[in-house]
Amino acid sequence: MSQDTQRTSTTVDPGPAPSERTLKRTLSSRHLQMIAIGGSIGTGLFVASGGSIAQAGPGGALVAYAAVGLMVYLLMQSLGEMSAKIPVAGSFQTYATRFVSPSFGFAIGWNYWFNWAITVAAELVAAGIIMDFWFPGVPGWIWAGAFLAILFGLNALSTKAFGEGEFWLALIKVLTVIVFLAAGVLMIFGIIGQGTGGMGNWANTEEVFNGGFVSIIAVFMIAGFSFQGTELVGVAAGEAKNPRREVPKAIRTVFWRIMLFYIGAIFIIGTLIPLGDPSLLASGESDIAASPFTMVFERAGIAFAAALMNAVILTAILSAGNSGLYASTRMLYAMAMDGKAPKIFGRLNRRGVPMPALLATASIGLFGFLTAIIGQGAAYSWLLNVSGLCGFIVWAGIALSHYRFRRGFLAQGHKVSELPYKAAFFPIGPLVAFAVLLLVIAGQNYQAVLAGQGLEVLSAYIGLPVFLILWFGHRFKTKSKVVALKDMDLSGPADLDDEPTKS
Repeated sequence: MSQDTQRTSTTVDPGPAPSERTLKRTLSSRHLQMIAIGGSIGTGLFVASGGSIAQAGPGGALVAYAAVGLMVYLLMQSLGEMSAKIPVAGSFQTYATRFVSPSFGFAIGWNYWFNWAITVAAELVAAGIIMDFWFPGVPGWIWAGAFLAILFGLNALSTKAFGEGEFWLALIKVLTVIVFLAAGVLMIFGIIGQGTGGMGNWANTEEVFNGGFVSIIAVFMIAGFSFQGTELVGVAAGEAKNPRREVPKAIRTVFWRIMLFYIGAIFIIGTLIPLGDPSLLASGESDIAASPFTMVFERAGIAFAAALMNAVILTAILSAGNSGLYASTRMLYAMAMDGKAPKIFGRLNRRGVPMPALLATASIGLFGFLTAIIGQGAAYSWLLNVSGLCGFIVWAGIALSHYRFRRGFLAQGHKVSELPYKAAFFPIGPLVAFAVLLLVIAGQNYQAVLAGQGLEVLSAYIGLPVFLILWFGHRFKTKSKVVALKDMDLSGPADLDDEPTKS
């Protein structure tokens, strides 16, 4: 063997050039389902649910969560139809660009990136609050930094490593919620715990629906934030092994599990913890630190279980933050590939991870360090409000995009039977969801507007003017117009073009 031949045979293959690298389709069906569950079951259920019950009563909280859940079900139907046909990492911004207008897609994409980037920061704040249970003397910003490093590491490995890590993180909290529901039922019937049985909390109608309709509407914000994450399956579809089969499967199963968990947990908490209990009020730092899940076990006299539950809540927070970091990173990457963000964010490493986009998104997590400046409870509440409105705007964009997608699909000569997954309630579904979302966006914190509370109004509504500035600013600069139905791009990813359209 000549020296030249020997050098050639021992040369390490550098792999594809950076410009030729693509995302890896390595997420399985179980990954997709747990990613959706992991993103939506977090601090909204484990931490913020107590404030919802205190504000609207157990009955009012149930009505609010059920109403938002119904709306989310309609949105999941819409998202399932589009993401099964066109499974791309850009998801909502890609659909908004193709089916509404490039400017609308530009605003949706940046809005979604901001939404989850801020949510990651909110999860870090919550992690500091939970750690205060064991280490009351340690500043929250230390924990925020440590957990941000952990989340970054999980996302930097590979898509498959992220999916596997999220599967196990989500599985822990799913099993915990199931155990919590079972234990709660036993407490209600007086089988375990002392003085926790019965349905006395539901005897007084005024307390059950504390504040009436007005309070129910006010809880919509918290409920909406809690359900945010169910749409993550649309982003993950861009890296799924067989999205046209696995996305519909995830859509069909995940939603009902999440609804059971939320409605069941709200009922258990509302039954076992009196409305007037000061620990239930999420109005300050010490109150937020007492998760209603933890309080239920404490009232059952199981001190060790309370500490264990706190650890599980921490796991749930890391899971939701992990999913959020993944989703916002992929959205920033997709926007860069579409020319809506700096090109550097479209670069992938050899493992198929968009590292520049991941670094930029993780830097937003530094907002978690607000805990060291304005206090844990205040930072958590402010970030909760900012992120919640962004999520509602994205949901409205999904409903509008789906309505126009189906119309364009038919206008181009296709039949509904060709779709891998069909939304059952079109056109009523997206229209109803869109109308409800407009009302929620407009009236989510009208009390602060009427009372002239400037800071609260700013934190609650700042996402709306930012979205409109992005939308109309891009439209003014690019002169983009609404996409005609017959001009819509309905093509899917190149690596799926040869797959059958039916599952």
